[in-house]
Amino acid sequence: MSETMRLVKFLAAAGVASRRKAADLVATGAITINGKPPLGPGDQVSPDDIVTCHGVKVVLDPSYYLLLNKPCGYTCTNFDKHAEKTIFELISLPNNPRLFSAGRLDKESEGMLIITNDGDYAEKLMHPSHEVLKTYLVRTNRPIVSSELERLRGGIIDDGERLSPRRIDEISPGNYRFILNEGKKREIRRLVRAGGVRTEKLQRVQIGQLKLGSLALGKWRNLTPAEIELSLKN
Repeated sequence: MSETMRLVKFLAAAGVASRRKAADLVATGAITINGKPPLGPGDQVSPDDIVTCHGVKVVLDPSYYLLLNKPCGYTCTNFDKHAEKTIFELISLPNNPRLFSAGRLDKESEGMLIITNDGDYAEKLMHPSHEVLKTYLVRTNRPIVSSELERLRGGIIDDGERLSPRRIDEISPGNYRFILNEGKKREIRRLVRAGGVRTEKLQRVQIGQLKLGSLALGKWRNLTPAEIELSLKN
């Protein structure tokens, strides 16, 4: 950091939280600047200031924006000590910066993940209010009958929760394209199950206008500034 910036922007850039959630951390007293609580989320942080969150010094790393093609069998977490394999084992960067996935795929799913340490960017990708669409290719054990497919397209209630896909296209019998705005926990698998069939393969292939492309399974690369913008556009 070469100049001063607002505290919440500093916390978001350091990957602590989005600006909105960083303001909550300030309000609850979790943040200090040079050992003292800030007056508010708009306080200015200079390069010489020491900022802590829950007593741990916050370090402003360079911003990272990575595209990973997640294989099956990997968990999208930094914290689960019981996970056999995590996606962060696939990524190697100097000094091991603190990173997180902007949205998740379950262990059995594969495809496109964006890994970053920019809390504001991650919130824009994930929060339903920003309406960044995510596209998935799904293969089922047998075709969903047409009447059930129409019912799923209209949205369903599953376990007391409404699941509302933005769109479902039948590519061929047993192969579908699902487009979601809000990815609730295991949403596609729950929709498929409600349609009377079983998910055999689930792959995320697009976020906003950014496509997975030819990136090999288990590999990652840096996103360009233009691709970062594409990921936020529908």
